[in-house]
Amino acid sequence: MRVLIAEQAFAAYTALLETKAPGLNVFTSDDSAELSRMASDCPVWLGQPDLLASLLRQGHRPQWVQSTWAGITPLLALGLPRDYRLTRAVGIFGQVMAEYVLTYVLGHERKVMTRVVSQVERQWDSRPAASVAGRKALIVGVGDIGRSVAHCLSVLGIEVYGIATAPRDLPPFKEVAALDALPRLVGEVDYVINLLPDTWPTRDLFDAKVFAAFKPEGLFINIGRGSSVVDADLVQALREGHLAGAVIDVCRQEPLPRQHPFWTAWGLLLTGHTAGPTSPPLMADLFLENLTAFEAGQAMRGVVDFDRGY
Repeated sequence: MRVLIAEQAFAAYTALLETKAPGLNVFTSDDSAELSRMASDCPVWLGQPDLLASLLRQGHRPQWVQSTWAGITPLLALGLPRDYRLTRAVGIFGQVMAEYVLTYVLGHERKVMTRVVSQVERQWDSRPAASVAGRKALIVGVGDIGRSVAHCLSVLGIEVYGIATAPRDLPPFKEVAALDALPRLVGEVDYVINLLPDTWPTRDLFDAKVFAAFKPEGLFINIGRGSSVVDADLVQALREGHLAGAVIDVCRQEPLPRQHPFWTAWGLLLTGHTAGPTSPPLMADLFLENLTAFEAGQAMRGVVDFDRGY
């Protein structure tokens, strides 16, 4: 099998595949023109969606594409072909995303950011901290990452609630409701964690109306997609005290423009799209598992429905 790797970390993936599957014919380059020449002869592609989308625009047609990202938005752009099988990275981000959420939930309760400010101002900050035990969290998007986050939080005594396309019973969630329940549930929980993909129904979901329904002590964490949030509405809601803080890992435009109000919004922390770094060893294992299924004509993990967008 001839496999094209289009990835910034192409050297790491090449070494892993040569070790784990020495029979593969792997082609890759850091030169875009050379990569394009190789693409026409490779039926299977592995890589990051922005580079893969560029190859599709040039007229190359793979049989199957394995994304190294959980999100595949660049491959859904208008005008790009959809006559191939596309799988996204699944099952490899749960641990690191759960660690990210836990970091900032604990930091919120322990008042880490305000204590840093107190130290800079040489003010002795002896305000008591709170425990997460008995708190409630709403996870908006209950896929494999959402379930990993839910299990991590529930171990610490946090009650977890979820939002999905339709209501369902799904342990350890106390309740999984449909999208129309979002305004109700954000007012009943202490932490709201967005994990939704970038689709038309999820764009601009977190707007002024939703933020106004938050608890004043609430924390909003966005590790889904920036398109889910109306930026100006979040900044205004923080200013007016509708919620206590926000941790934003993903933005509509990245890197964030220097003039964007997120940079100076009080109570908002930017983390530069670092919540879920891809592990090349885990990604290589997923790719090889899917490659075996692809060659056998069997079901693969993470198959994308182009109409749904995920």
